[in-house]
Amino acid sequence: MAPSPRTQHLTAALRGVASRAANSSSGGCALLFASDAPDQAPKLRAAAGFASAEEARSAADAVGADAQETADTREPRSLSAPERLGSRAEGGSTCLPLLFENSCHGALVVASPGPIDDSTQVALGQLASSAAVHLDHLRILDEVEGLRSTADESQSLADQKNDELLKLSEELFAQDIQLLRSNEKLGKIEKLKNDFIEKMSLELRTPLNAIIEAIISVLAGEHDAISDGAKASLRNALDEGTSFQRTLQNILDLWRIKQGELPVELQEVNFAEIVEETIFSVQETLDAKQIQVVKSFEEPLPKVITDLGKTNQILFLLLENAAKFTEAGSITISARIEKDTLHCSIEDTGIGICPDDQQLIFDEFFQVDELSSHRYRGAGLGLTLVRDLLVLLEGDCNLQSEPGRGTTVGFSIPIQIA
Repeated sequence: MAPSPRTQHLTAALRGVASRAANSSSGGCALLFASDAPDQAPKLRAAAGFASAEEARSAADAVGADAQETADTREPRSLSAPERLGSRAEGGSTCLPLLFENSCHGALVVASPGPIDDSTQVALGQLASSAAVHLDHLRILDEVEGLRSTADESQSLADQKNDELLKLSEELFAQDIQLLRSNEKLGKIEKLKNDFIEKMSLELRTPLNAIIEAIISVLAGEHDAISDGAKASLRNALDEGTSFQRTLQNILDLWRIKQGELPVELQEVNFAEIVEETIFSVQETLDAKQIQVVKSFEEPLPKVITDLGKTNQILFLLLENAAKFTEAGSITISARIEKDTLHCSIEDTGIGICPDDQQLIFDEFFQVDELSSHRYRGAGLGLTLVRDLLVLLEGDCNLQSEPGRGTTVGFSIPIQIA
């Protein structure tokens, strides 16, 4: 039997709560448990931040006892064994009861790879309250349906039921008002976060650009009195500053994509030239490690119509990543055009990625381990931005890797032949 429109609406609302909770946890995950009746154990109703439904169900089995205890005690708590959710819960975890008035309808479990700050905790609490209201809303609607079905049995019974219907209708109206207020609060919290991210990035970029320009002017010979050692230190500072500048730009681009403020701009593109420009951009890293770059194109590669800036950015982020995690050997850039699609892959002979980490590698701020975050400079945003840019271009991405043998990242984007 197909679910009723009311049930479909509730399912969509709960999925929305789980999705927003996962997004609020900086690339973490969320599981929403709800009970069908007060005397029944809560079961998984929605999940977000997982690569597959099987992975979500496995995680639900691991934390189901925590969800049950949270619903029983009606008190927020951390997961008893967050390691069962792996690196997704390294920063923190929380389990919030779905409370509305005197009823507890389940629990919202959220795990984050980064710390859960106060503003995030407030937002998660609002989401748990929103889910509770939606669940209680359905309960009251079911009661209304039951009353209406029996109200015609007798006039006296109908009068009694009508009084109950009026009371329940008032409760429904009050819940509608509460949902509107809850959504308004969540909107304000998200706006504050977004405004902070944009302002922080812009405020940092202005002095950073001035510092980079000053270093470049010194290295260009405007101040010849400095020693070779000082010049070497300045070059290191320039490398660090440029890396930080790219990280800020990545943060801004991710923010603009989420806000729908990064439009696709189509133009005629020579993909072979983009590849050459990208190789030149990371040439210093390639030379320092003695990495050979091999180009494998199915000639001729015709000029195509796509977004030049975003295609260039995707290729640069992938090639930079390959160069960063390859100490020696080769990087092969392959490209071909099939029908109306450009296929490209970047294959390296680097350190590779273990299977457990491959499903998380595109998450925001994800890094394989603490040692890697110190050894390999970066904030863990490059592949996240690649994924979001490809979604914007209606493209696709795939990854294959074997520890110690290297990684191949392939992407495809729709194009038009110029």
